[in-house]
Amino acid sequence: MCTVSFISRNNSYFITSNRDEHISRPNAFEPKEEIINSVKVLFPKDPKAGGTWFALNEYGMVTVLLNGAFERHESTGNYAKSRGVVLLEVISAPNPMLFIEEMVLNNIEPFTLVLFDGTKLVELRWDGKQKHMKPLNKNEDHIWSSATLYDEVVIEQRSSLFTDFIGNNNTITASDVVDFHSNNHEDDENGFIINRDTGLRTFSVTQAVLGMEESVLKHFDLLNNKKHIIPFSPNQLTL
Repeated sequence: MCTVSFISRNNSYFITSNRDEHISRPNAFEPKEEIINSVKVLFPKDPKAGGTWFALNEYGMVTVLLNGAFERHESTGNYAKSRGVVLLEVISAPNPMLFIEEMVLNNIEPFTLVLFDGTKLVELRWDGKQKHMKPLNKNEDHIWSSATLYDEVVIEQRSSLFTDFIGNNNTITASDVVDFHSNNHEDDENGFIINRDTGLRTFSVTQAVLGMEESVLKHFDLLNNKKHIIPFSPNQLTL
């Protein structure tokens, strides 16, 4: 939930996320399908709050969460609900894009949400007071870093690493992107895989691959060295 990239290649889309947490937090359950509000949703579940940072629904929509909005904030520790639960409410809504425009987020901790439904790519940032919606070009490559873990200088450095990765590879596969996200880039503090003295570590790398006929969710549990690859055929997917 702290690094997310979106890459478009040859009518396929790779959405990849690193989850960084303190080692005191319990690891997530492996990805499984659940029916939420009559919608089939595939996601790894956070056992602490019951939410998630990465989900794919039966209609081919992917929604990914990052902590924080534009800048680092002080958590009050007393919020109405988990941001991961908000994500599940969004992706199980009849019309998730409309839902995020209308939903009320009073007393929800700041977050960034990336939504892709095969046609539209949208970024939503909630700064604790106001929603900021931004449509993005689905034919371009994008990267996000959590404002709660990285300052502006580091975010720019990580963006440069991503730009170099894109520019130095004529052909990029889903596995190439996972390898890029699974590298500390010689920096345990601010690389894509972190291992900080404070106890913050990268728990996992999760990726959705959306193709013309089938979607696949890949989840790499780095703490337990386990890999889960789950085909997921959407009912409706327009690429």
